Amino acid sequence: MEAPPAVLALETDIEGNLKTGGYADAAASLERAIRIQPKNPELWHVLAEVRLKQQQPGLAEDLAKKSNLLAKNNAELIRSNWKIIAESLRLKGDTAGAAEAMAKARP
Repeated sequence: MEAPPAVLALETDIEGNLKTGGYADAAASLERAIRIQPKNPELWHVLAEVRLKQQQPGLAEDLAKKSNLLAKNNAELIRSNWKIIAESLRLKGDTAGAAEAMAKARP
C-alpha cells in the first residue's frame, strides 16, 4: 500500500523509536499515522507488535485482528498477525486459543 509523505515521515520516526526501545513514542507516531491512513494494515500490525511489547495483550490482539480485516490477500501479514494473536492469548492464559491461533499462523 502506497503511503502518503506524512506517513512515510512518521515511519522513519517509528523505526528509530523501535530500535531504541521507545515504544510509547513509537505507539504515538503509529496512532498519528493510522489517523492519516486508517486502512493501512501494516500500520495496525506494527502497533499490535508494539502493544505486545508493552505487555498489553488484549489491545495487541484487537489491533492484530483489525490488521487482518484490512490485509485482504496479504497471506504473510495475516500469518504474522495470527502469531501476535497467539502470543496475546498465551499471555492471557488461554493456551487452547493460543494453539488454535498458531495453527492459523502456519502456511
